[in-house]
Amino acid sequence: MIPSADALLAGLDEQQRVAAEALVGPVCMLAGAGTGKTRAITHRIAYGVATGAYTTSRVMALTFTTRAAAELRGRLRELGAGGVAARTFHSAALSQLNFFWPQVVGGQTPSLLDGKARLLGHVAERLKLKLDTATLRDVAGEIEWRKVSGIGFDAYARSLEERGLPGRLTAEQAVELQQGYEKLKDERHQIDFEDVLLTVAGMIEQEPSVAMQVREQYRFFVVDEYQDVSPLQHQLLNLWLGGRHEICVVGDASQTIYSFAGARAEYLLEFPSRHPDATVVRLEQNYRSTQTIIDAANRLMRGRAGALMLHAAASEAPSKAPITVTAHPNDMAEARGVAQKILELIAAGARPEDVAVLYRINVQAAALETALTEAGISYQIRGSKRFFELPEVKQAVMSLRAASVSISGEPLFKSVSDVMRGLGWSQSPPETRGAVRERWESLNALMGLVDQAAPGTTFRAFTDELMERQASQHEPTVAAVTLATLHSAKGLEWDNVYIVGASEGLVPINYAKTPEQIDEERRLLYVGVTRARLRLALSWAETGAGARAPRERSRFLAEMERPAAPGSRTPGAGSAARS
Repeated sequence: MIPSADALLAGLDEQQRVAAEALVGPVCMLAGAGTGKTRAITHRIAYGVATGAYTTSRVMALTFTTRAAAELRGRLRELGAGGVAARTFHSAALSQLNFFWPQVVGGQTPSLLDGKARLLGHVAERLKLKLDTATLRDVAGEIEWRKVSGIGFDAYARSLEERGLPGRLTAEQAVELQQGYEKLKDERHQIDFEDVLLTVAGMIEQEPSVAMQVREQYRFFVVDEYQDVSPLQHQLLNLWLGGRHEICVVGDASQTIYSFAGARAEYLLEFPSRHPDATVVRLEQNYRSTQTIIDAANRLMRGRAGALMLHAAASEAPSKAPITVTAHPNDMAEARGVAQKILELIAAGARPEDVAVLYRINVQAAALETALTEAGISYQIRGSKRFFELPEVKQAVMSLRAASVSISGEPLFKSVSDVMRGLGWSQSPPETRGAVRERWESLNALMGLVDQAAPGTTFRAFTDELMERQASQHEPTVAAVTLATLHSAKGLEWDNVYIVGASEGLVPINYAKTPEQIDEERRLLYVGVTRARLRLALSWAETGAGARAPRERSRFLAEMERPAAPGSRTPGAGSAARS
């Protein structure tokens, strides 16, 4: 049964209701973590349809992932607004491109690349550059950042001093690769995902008939996760609007974690100044987490631009479980400590699917996989291949196995490190982010296993154990603990969350140098903290795989533990324990 207009408002809190009833003109919903923003968005649209303010075919709801778009469509359908288009920016633009290309350009729309690495590989061959897959992936990321940021090659070259070079390329080579990529793509009559947005924007700007048809089709826009909008997406959105102000934006500056990909939180923060007549609504009543967790999250973000001060709904999350911070001697001890806590939690009645372990980089999953397997706990990895399925790990295991047949009598570290250096490993990590860094982390994790090997372990015995580790992986069941990076956990929630690796060099990551980069790391931890409903535990290891120097606990932990004001102490992270 389709709910009535009054029923659509009945289940909303005061601020959600204000947003739902603001159907005309610019609206800015500043929606904190767990404050029911999807509910507010969908009920606002459905209320507009139910009251006759909106025609379903003239409303466009935009978000950033196909999963989020599907969720919006499902909820709108249940609320009687199933005709509303809920799409990603790229999906909406691609639909328009396919429709208008035959009219404006003629002929068949160029084919869409499903990835950039292969084409970049061909360009590298033309330039006589020998590049590994990781470097090609990093160059692909640089192409995407440059294009969505709306800068040319000269400006991009100047930006490399601050951004850092992909792989071991020079600035000249990085630019030549990108220029060659664009040329070869045009020769083959192909376009990439950024071209889709650029081309549609160009058509609307240059073809009055296209602009008229687009603006006639969609009159009302709702943009979720507005803090993640890039300059290119912002430009296209303004072209879709065509000077009109029928737009509702929803976002949280504290959850801006994709600046490296071009996201600009200032579009959200500056929305009220660009639209002085905007209705601004602050959603700060959190329906997800306990007040203990919320207080720690608030302390982490206090004083930051656009930070919202959350408070728990009175009827929600009765648990008073304290936040724990635990130190461990090394990564494996940390992983086993977390696995033991999860085992105890499940024994006490918790469901595995209500538990998540979050980490900063993919390679941290390796120790967790081992520890959970040892404990007999099923798990699933979200948004990543399992460690032993990574191409660089497969290659390394095969190379080590082959070498172990003919090499004997040398110290284990020398035998293994000689092979790993041939695959690109070095004792010092690359001062860069992206796929090259992730590849090094994977190889370094394998090197870390040398430190864990029993004294006297031979090269052959070491590779035997590696092969056993590789073979013992099993497909997880549905009732499984989730392993996820902090980035891939965004938009999700669990009753019980463990955040591992809360140390300097991981959170914040060691290549985050500038104040802006450190702030992004802070926001990333904030996202992780606010995924927890009932229980939150943070931990860190004093030494890591292949590390020769001890780690220090993350600077953010002290901020989360700090009292809100002098002379008072709100519930928060408990005292650190050592295991």
